[in-house]
Amino acid sequence: MGQADKRIRILLVDDHKTLLWGLGKLIESEASHMIVVGTARDCDSALAMAAEVVPDVILLDIDLGGTCSLDIMPRLLAGCNGARVLVLSGTRDRELLDKAVMLGARGVVSKDEPAETVLKAIEKVQEGELWLDGPMLSRVFEAMRNPQATRRHDPDMDKIAQLTAKERRICSLIATGGGAVNKALAQQLFISEHTLRNHLTTIYHKLGVSNRLDLYVFATKHRLDQADM
Repeated sequence: MGQADKRIRILLVDDHKTLLWGLGKLIESEASHMIVVGTARDCDSALAMAAEVVPDVILLDIDLGGTCSLDIMPRLLAGCNGARVLVLSGTRDRELLDKAVMLGARGVVSKDEPAETVLKAIEKVQEGELWLDGPMLSRVFEAMRNPQATRRHDPDMDKIAQLTAKERRICSLIATGGGAVNKALAQQLFISEHTLRNHLTTIYHKLGVSNRLDLYVFATKHRLDQADM
């Protein structure tokens, strides 16, 4: 019993059943010092499960069925006093991964990494260390040290200037509620889903992004969540 109390309590959050199963088996192989205390496949269940089991480490996939889990990270951390988030990612999008760290993730590990690397990352993050490569650490520290300089030299400002007031409002809603479905967004805007899709297509073209997740990253990076509501 005493030994079990010292094990690292892990919450797995991923929308793929097979990956959840594989991660569970991987952690079972280290049962002497870590244990899976819960699993979740979407943002809502992740928040509920985290509050219920109070894990030490949350192994979090960024893309949960097309929804960006970064939108809930502050609430995940606030609801689990002392929990550490380790991002398990299949993306190589530097801006997205940097954003995860800026929001509080203590580490990033690729889904392509060997099993032993994932286990080591869990242990190091639980011990209070950061699991980040050198270039990412440098980018994050520079962004924290001099955010205005980064913004001042950002060529994307010209793209943002092309947006209409309605399009900026849509970007703001995407940034503040990245997981909302089109139907819910359309209702907030008092337009049809078809009209919303047309607006999104135009926004994608103007900003040079290709989907909702890319738009979320772009909008949060450039603080479009502060657009006039």
